[in-house]
Amino acid sequence: MEMKSKKLLILYATQTGNALDVAERIAREAERRACSVLIRSTDEYDASSLPAEDTVIFVVSTTGQGDPPDSMKARLTLISFLQNPYFLFLLQRNLGSHWLEGVHYAVFGLGDSGYQKYNFVAKKLDKRLSDLGATAVIERGLGDDQHPSGYEAALDPWMSSLWSGLNEIKPDFFPEGPNFLVPVEELIGQPKFQVTFHDIDNVDSQLSTATDFKYLQMQIGRARLMSSGKVPHEKSKPDAFLKMVKNCPLTRESHEKDVRHLEFEFVSQVIQYELGDVLEVLPSQSPAAVDSFIQRCNLDPESFITVHPREMENHLLVNRLTALDVPIKLRTFVELTMDVASASPRGYLFEARSCIFFATAEHEKERLQYFASPEGRDDLYQYNQKERRTVLEVLEDFPSVKMPFEWLVQLVPPLKNRAFSISSSPLAHPNQVHLTVDVVSWTTPFKRKRRGLCSTWLVSLDPEQRIDIPVWFHKGLLPPPPPSLPLILIGPGTGCAPFRGFVEERAAQSQSSTIAPTLFFFGCRNKNNDFLYRDLWLSHSQNDGVLSEAKGGGFYAAFSRDQPQKVYVQHKMREQSQRIWNLLCEGAAIYVAGSSTKMPSDVMVALEEIISKESGAPRESAVRWLRSLEKAGKYHVEAWS
Repeated sequence: MEMKSKKLLILYATQTGNALDVAERIAREAERRACSVLIRSTDEYDASSLPAEDTVIFVVSTTGQGDPPDSMKARLTLISFLQNPYFLFLLQRNLGSHWLEGVHYAVFGLGDSGYQKYNFVAKKLDKRLSDLGATAVIERGLGDDQHPSGYEAALDPWMSSLWSGLNEIKPDFFPEGPNFLVPVEELIGQPKFQVTFHDIDNVDSQLSTATDFKYLQMQIGRARLMSSGKVPHEKSKPDAFLKMVKNCPLTRESHEKDVRHLEFEFVSQVIQYELGDVLEVLPSQSPAAVDSFIQRCNLDPESFITVHPREMENHLLVNRLTALDVPIKLRTFVELTMDVASASPRGYLFEARSCIFFATAEHEKERLQYFASPEGRDDLYQYNQKERRTVLEVLEDFPSVKMPFEWLVQLVPPLKNRAFSISSSPLAHPNQVHLTVDVVSWTTPFKRKRRGLCSTWLVSLDPEQRIDIPVWFHKGLLPPPPPSLPLILIGPGTGCAPFRGFVEERAAQSQSSTIAPTLFFFGCRNKNNDFLYRDLWLSHSQNDGVLSEAKGGGFYAAFSRDQPQKVYVQHKMREQSQRIWNLLCEGAAIYVAGSSTKMPSDVMVALEEIISKESGAPRESAVRWLRSLEKAGKYHVEAWS
């Protein structure tokens, strides 16, 4: 019989870092009970090893915490996780209902009940684990960002039940019992990362003077590898560098939203991307903010450092040495890897093992201890997440906290790429990439104005000035359709971005071949304020264009605020019920892009009604018909929070 692991395994799937925060908190609480723990990301864990585990805790996000995403696109963790090789492995039919027999598990999900599929990943994972024969220790926990205390409100009681449940089935996990707690001071230990400072005279001078793209690519890749502690792979380094050549407003200046059309050209190697692909951009941080952070932390920006994870598995060591042993300037490391003035610090920053331990002023220590207590959790959530306090702001609020750089590397949120649907056709615009960027801005509960890091930076760029932008290309969720496939496109707001590329591609294809009809449903608030790409759509809907009725297509715009009663894309779809049904009967594919809140589900309901009405079949048959369309790869949704 296979020996079971003696450690409690915690697996997390995260997009913004919240699930990692929760996983690490569960791990710390387990360690305080003298329980041996192993924590891993799902994309670093071989799912085929699951049957050998004794007990596994899963922490999975669906849409993060509903924090305002930067520009379009904190891409849904739901999508990322369901496409994760780990989850795809679990979905294999040949695993059988006894594959995980003898394995105990618990699931905690992070979601936002304001979104369409609240905690969908946690629910789906919980059911699949049960179907494979695993035994739940306790009922799944579902954290909700809509709660005044955020996901913590559900996490605290769930963890309390977890320790009791684990103690009943695995008392040997807790040698002293589930209520015994090791004093926090004994667990402070060392940070995860070790920072080594190098004598500047021994550092190759090319590190501070080289400007070629190969060097810049290597430098970004090296910095990101140092900060993540992961095995080197090509995606750490940018695929290419772009320069902006056009920056045009798409909304009226007086409108509350600022949406821009941005065009870029390759300045390094040209990447052959496909229609529907996604572009990831590494945003540039404010130099003043980076300098303020370095000064606040009493660091030398000109010093050269290497950063190593303290615990590196032996088989990774050889692979990592080459990537991580080349020193990098401290200021460069901070600006490329540490989000000091945009993201909220992780909750761990406020706990006793970090800020409290390093605070010297008594009143600051007391306030931090209150934040770390169950009584202060609501206030911490309001202070930190809801107000989107940045690391720099928190350090300025607690000036006596003098934290070593090793701890800062661990506790400051990583600077993340921002993802955008590409809004150009490579056939129509060779050697260029176009984006449709909504400049994110919002007001916090305490009336503080906040702006998205990446969108604000991108729209501030002047096409006349050369700025090299590091980018990565990824497959999107909207596969490029062949010219012969009829299309029904639904893309309100910036959801129209990928469909601009679709229409341009079909227009280019129509010069040399016959193309199938295309129906496009667009929506915005006002015809005169935010009718994105108005001239483009109208030109293609006339004179035998791609969207013209003469070609079997059509363009239909819904302006929600131009009349007393709101009109959305689903209303326009119902008006064109017969045309939609006719195209579906011809084998059309449906593509939906835009906000994940209510739009995708409202569109699905409208389609169910249309199919039921036009076919004369009951609603249940229409639902099954649409499901078969999804399975056949003819119903695609790219939605973002």
